[in-house]
Amino acid sequence: MTIRDLRNHGGSVVDRVERGETVIVTRDGVQVAELRPLPRPRLNAAALLARWRAVPLVDAAEMRADIDSVLDPEP
Repeated sequence: MTIRDLRNHGGSVVDRVERGETVIVTRDGVQVAELRPLPRPRLNAAALLARWRAVPLVDAAEMRADIDSVLDPEP
């Protein structure tokens, strides 16, 4: 991506980087910079357990019936 493109489309470039893409910026065809996402902070054990406790219970038989009704609607 050229510096001009970065200047003109900065918001969309940052959106791309935020989604995980790395963007190389060039000046006169020479690579001069790299935009990449920052590493996400690690979760500690307490945060992971809190997330796990918030996961809803899944009824396996009901889920199977739902999937079967979509994939094979004929009885």
